[in-house]
Amino acid sequence: MKTILHISKYYYPDLGGIETVAKYLAEGLTEFNNVVICFSTDKKYHEDEVNKVKVYRIPVTFSFMSQDVAFKYFHYLQKIIKMHKPEFVHVHCPNPFVYPLVVKAIDKNTKLIMHWHSDILAKGVMYNIIKPFEDLALRRADLIIATSPNYIEYSKPLLKHRDKVRVAQNGLITSDFNPQPGDEERIQNIKDKYRGKKIVYFVGRHIPYKGIDCLIKADQYIESDCVILIAGKGPHDKQLKKIPCSDRVKFLGRLSDEDLRCYSHAADIFAFSSVTKAEAFGVALIEAMYCKSVPVVFNIKGSGVNWVSIAGETGEEVPLKDIKAYAKAIDKILSDGNLQHKYAEAAYKRITENFTTEIAVSVMNDIYKSL
Repeated sequence: MKTILHISKYYYPDLGGIETVAKYLAEGLTEFNNVVICFSTDKKYHEDEVNKVKVYRIPVTFSFMSQDVAFKYFHYLQKIIKMHKPEFVHVHCPNPFVYPLVVKAIDKNTKLIMHWHSDILAKGVMYNIIKPFEDLALRRADLIIATSPNYIEYSKPLLKHRDKVRVAQNGLITSDFNPQPGDEERIQNIKDKYRGKKIVYFVGRHIPYKGIDCLIKADQYIESDCVILIAGKGPHDKQLKKIPCSDRVKFLGRLSDEDLRCYSHAADIFAFSSVTKAEAFGVALIEAMYCKSVPVVFNIKGSGVNWVSIAGETGEEVPLKDIKAYAKAIDKILSDGNLQHKYAEAAYKRITENFTTEIAVSVMNDIYKSL
């Protein structure tokens, strides 16, 4: 059985979009022996097993500009490669600190896969420092994985290597969003709490590229009788709460997994208001669409958002940062029950047919076999 060494910044039980993808691939690619190396969160070295996957966690020496640095990383990487002799090394990007270390540690017969979740967004001096390491890894890579075809066209690093780029979509763990015992009552309680009004719902980290300010500003133009529920937290909280708006805009804070699932099912519209390519794919988007919450999105050049949700088929799409158009799209859906039902069913179908973990793993399995 051939071995895949997955390199992720973190790994379960540490949670995040990339961590989720790394986990379902390591657990789902069962025709291979899967091993994971990642950073630890407590500055200690650990070896453990997660659902039969061997995980090595390397202590972080310090962090700089959201990038962890570990002085002993190369030592452990060499040791793990010598022990497991992987035929494939699968690096989840961005993680520029590890790029030169991986290229140096593997031999010419080892296949290197760069899983391109997002470009590095740093600009100026910082990116100029990182870029040579990024170029080195991309040149050495046998294959580069993009999470959507849209992203390739607007990513400068990928365009230079597009001949070896393949698309492998992210997947939804459907069991996390299937209704559980007691959910029906909880969903009804959410609807009753807002007196049966239509629910426009957002969930995500409160940071600038999520465009939550656009959603709040759209409130003044939305004519439908609805509530606008904003879940999640983040460093942008205080600024967002200062934006003038009506009292139908409610901040819910961070939700439990159970509440996240139930609010997704209770919502009529999922206001996915991201405004930059930093939103490379939209995991929250596929979650909401699976729960039949109809998406309203902006058109973002180079983002997978507009590949996941199809304009006029699974939801509405409007010009970037056009707040009035965003409000009008929400009104269009809320004022037409047949249209809302049509979009909701099409959104659910799009996810179940294209964006589950089973499908994502199958696509990646075929890619590995092709290598």
